[in-house]
Amino acid sequence: MSNSLLSVYVNSLGAPATAVGMVMSTFTISSILLRLISAPIMDTYNRKYIVIFACGMLSIAFFGFSQSKTVPMLMMFRLVQGAGMAFGNACCLAMVSETLPKDKYNTGIGYYSLAQVMCQMLGPVVGLAMVKAVGYGGTFAINACVMLLAAFFASRLKVTYVKTKELKFNFNNIIAKEAILPASMMLMMGVGSSAVGSFLIIFANGQGVTSNIGLYFTTSALVMLVTRPLIGKLTDKFGVVKILIPALVFNVLSFVIVSFSDSLPMFMLAAAASACGQGACQPALQALSMKAAPIERRGAASSTNYIGMDMGGLIGPLVCGSVAEAFGYVPMWRVMTIPFFISMGITFFFRKRITSIEDDFSAK
Repeated sequence: MSNSLLSVYVNSLGAPATAVGMVMSTFTISSILLRLISAPIMDTYNRKYIVIFACGMLSIAFFGFSQSKTVPMLMMFRLVQGAGMAFGNACCLAMVSETLPKDKYNTGIGYYSLAQVMCQMLGPVVGLAMVKAVGYGGTFAINACVMLLAAFFASRLKVTYVKTKELKFNFNNIIAKEAILPASMMLMMGVGSSAVGSFLIIFANGQGVTSNIGLYFTTSALVMLVTRPLIGKLTDKFGVVKILIPALVFNVLSFVIVSFSDSLPMFMLAAAASACGQGACQPALQALSMKAAPIERRGAASSTNYIGMDMGGLIGPLVCGSVAEAFGYVPMWRVMTIPFFISMGITFFFRKRITSIEDDFSAK
């Protein structure tokens, strides 16, 4: 809910597009900084309690949003949200990666990511409805309670844990150099896809689509529910390279369609194209990051993957806001196809390295 509602809330306060971009990007500052210590912590201590801590931080952030009436206050609690996410999502991915059989690795990551799809489907639609019923403050306060519930669920996890090493902070423990290649592609994906979370609803409202725009996210999620398991199986069979190129083409197509959209059906068509692209790229790159590192460094690999994503989330909204203020929202959507073209170039240029990572993982 926060990604889709915060930008609209900041806009409702009368802030310019650059301020919207700043609030959306602030989240990644603390997230990136704390990922520099989260990776060694995840690879040393019981991840169950790390997830509980992360949920608590997110609850504090959402309660803070509910009390915030100014951009600086929102930015402050956005930093807290970033701190929670620095530990939460990477820790969950690392735990999942240790349970999957090699021959179904991409399929498994695809199924795991369906949880994110459900969030994308329900969050914006339910969030917008809740804003109408209880306002922004009430909605964010309810989100805080949801995160406390998540902390309780995390406390019920059954995790086998044996401490095997002491906590050390060095470059090798913080960054998994093996995962830098997929992380760089996640960075490009984050730059491009940040336009949707930060500005889609604002753009749609400006185009006269003021009701039911939440169906964009519902459509995207429904298409992902169908395509992600299938694409995961295809990735296991044919490899990442043969899946990423067409998926990135779909991402470009979705942004081009958005730039021409002035009706809800057009936005829904763009959502379907985006789902075929984003739904394939993200789990494939997450799985590639996990495959690149040995099992004892999966926390560092997961953190490195999310550092790339967070850096994209930091850069993207600022670029989007600047382009939108200078040239308008329509050119912004077309300019933001460039990161996807860069990702295509990286995939093609490093195709042998990507294939080597997959082959080495299968052979171990």
